[in-house]
Formats: sequence, C-alpha cells, structure tokens
Amino acid sequence: MLLASLVQPAFGLIFWMTLSFGIVFFLLAKFAWKPILNALHERERSIEDAIGEAKKAREEVAAMKASNEDLLREARAERDLMLKEARDIRDKEIADAKGRAKAEGDALLARAREDIRNEKNAAITEMKNQVGELSIQVAERILREKLGDKAAQQALLDKVLKESDIRLS
Repeated sequence: MLLASLVQPAFGLIFWMTLSFGIVFFLLAKFAWKPILNALHERERSIEDAIGEAKKAREEVAAMKASNEDLLREARAERDLMLKEARDIRDKEIADAKGRAKAEGDALLARAREDIRNEKNAAITEMKNQVGELSIQVAERILREKLGDKAAQQALLDKVLKESDIRLS
C-alpha cells in the first residue's frame, strides 16, 4: 500500500503544485520572459544584421577584386603601350642615327673624293710645271751646247729666216 500511495498523489499536493507552478509561470511571464524574449529577438536581429553585413562585405570584396583586376588589366595595358612606345622611339632614334651617320659618311666620302681629286689635279699641274721647267732646262742646255759658238748661232739664225721666208711666200 505504501507503494500505491506514492503513485497516487493527493488532491492537496496537486493543488499546491498547480498553484506554485501558476505563480512561477506568472512571475516568469511578467518579469523574465519579456526580457528573455527581447534579448532573443535582439540577438536574432544582430545575427541577421551581421549576416547581412557579411554578405555586403563579401559583395564589396568581390567588387573590389573585380575592380582591382580591371585596374591591373589597365595597368598592364598601359605598361605594354608605354613599352611599345619606348621601343618605337628607340627604333626611330636608331634609324635617325643611322641616317645621320650615313649622310655624314657620304658627305665625308664626297669631301675626301673632292680633296683627292683636287690633290691629284694639283699634283698633275705641278708635275706639268716641273716637266715644263725640266724641258726648258734640257732645251736650254742643248741649245747652249749646239750654239756655243758664234758660227753655229749664225747658221741656225739663217736657217730659221730661210724657213720663215719660204712660209711667208
């Protein structure tokens, strides 16, 4: 029987337990549940805000990454353009330098040829002058030897006059 009385609660026990439960439930509902529910709702809102901000940050990072890739692409294109321009300028400068060097070389060669021609003409003129002087000296010596005496000079003079008379007639 003892066991049976433990299993069947008495009416007073059920009444006091229900009354205690009701008071605790009322106190919890009045003082604790609203702050707990408000804290839970606040926590839920802060978690949703954090998730929204994380999504926003992820989107911003993706946008910044795309922007950075665009900037890198533009920088690479600009670098390639600058390198191409530098190569073009270098090639143009080299071509200009070659052209100037060729022109200067041609001018120098033309001046050298002109100088050689002038020197050659001067040498030929001087050689002609020397040959002329040498011829005069040889002729003078020959004439002195042949016309060393008065009789030879008179015979030559007569011969020249006779030939000039023949030509004049």
